[in-house]
Amino acid sequence: MKNKHEQKPKEVELVSLEDVVFGRHATVEALQARRGNKLFIQEDLKSNKIEELKNLAKEFSVPIIWAPKSKLDDMTNKENHQGIVMKITPYEYLSLDDLLSKSKEKENRFFLILDGIVDPHNLGSIMRTADAVNVDGIIIPKHRAVGITPVVVKTSTGAVEHVPVARVTNLSQTIKKLKEDNVWIFGTDMEGTDYTNWNVSGDIALVIGNEGKGMGAALKKEMDEMITIPIEGHVQSLNAGVAAGLLMYEVFRKRRN
Repeated sequence: MKNKHEQKPKEVELVSLEDVVFGRHATVEALQARRGNKLFIQEDLKSNKIEELKNLAKEFSVPIIWAPKSKLDDMTNKENHQGIVMKITPYEYLSLDDLLSKSKEKENRFFLILDGIVDPHNLGSIMRTADAVNVDGIIIPKHRAVGITPVVVKTSTGAVEHVPVARVTNLSQTIKKLKEDNVWIFGTDMEGTDYTNWNVSGDIALVIGNEGKGMGAALKKEMDEMITIPIEGHVQSLNAGVAAGLLMYEVFRKRRN
């Protein structure tokens, strides 16, 4: 029996895809980050995990609405929502100054700069790994790149609530500012220092290029050093998310040792 906190209206409110998260993990993280406004649950779902989710929503005073699967499909453009969709407050990006201020007391800071990543699944995967290895922040451009979308949130399994993201207008100017803050900048390319010989001491930032074109030529000139992952097979490069994950774990491994 549903209590007064739960509703089942005749017509379910549709929301902009940019204003929702979906899937259990992403929804739980958004609730705990106090970004939930209204929780939609597929009307025929029953499980212990759904009960836990309902209790969490009530803890944060988020109304629950029961909806048919077809409505949830419409709200998510038929993405795999697992019967759970939540309307949220918009994601708040940091400025570069805010990101640097947030991490200024830390030693051996590690930032990730993404030069035109356009696939939301790649960004979500990168953010999930970044959270796992304690990256201090991710920097993305405002234009010609994917931002924090519902697909990114779901793919990251909620890591977007834990990894700070700064959105900037100009990556070249951003890199100059990072250098002024004594951050060493490393790019990725087919030619460069083997990643196993990479010196990861001090404050560093790693630049990952676009999935198809790689890093822009102008940005390459700003690098302190280029890092490469040796490839001996027939493919010419690794997926951006895979390369980023491998290099992030190399930093994590060396710093742990």
